[in-house]
Amino acid sequence: MSMRCALLLAAVLAAAPAAAGEALRLVEHASGETVLHRTRDADALGDEIVFANPLFDAADRRQVGASRGVCTRVELGAWWDCRFTLTLAHGALLIAGAYPDEGDATFGIVGGTGRYAGARGTLSVHARDAAHSSYDFIAHLL
Repeated sequence: MSMRCALLLAAVLAAAPAAAGEALRLVEHASGETVLHRTRDADALGDEIVFANPLFDAADRRQVGASRGVCTRVELGAWWDCRFTLTLAHGALLIAGAYPDEGDATFGIVGGTGRYAGARGTLSVHARDAAHSSYDFIAHLL
């Protein structure tokens, strides 16, 4: 196979749509977050967490993308409503759903771009430590 054909094949494979049933495992480092308070209260409806955090591979060694978005307080002491994008080398996943103050979360994958165009599925999120400094992300693509 010529070098030109090999490069073309590599480009086609990189652009191939995500496979149904694929599980994408990532680690988010919560290092770029800002809380915007609507009132002087520590917790108020409408407060927002705006974030732009690095995403790493499943081994937590190599940065592979970023997680960017916003969560809005919708129930005091209990729930946030979040909308964010996981940007990766060959496309992005669009994520939406409720995030609880306690425990794990499952978000909906509501779309995507590039390799993930038209993606659907769920994103499971689990805090890796009590300080919530990093999270395991598992995207289950349908």
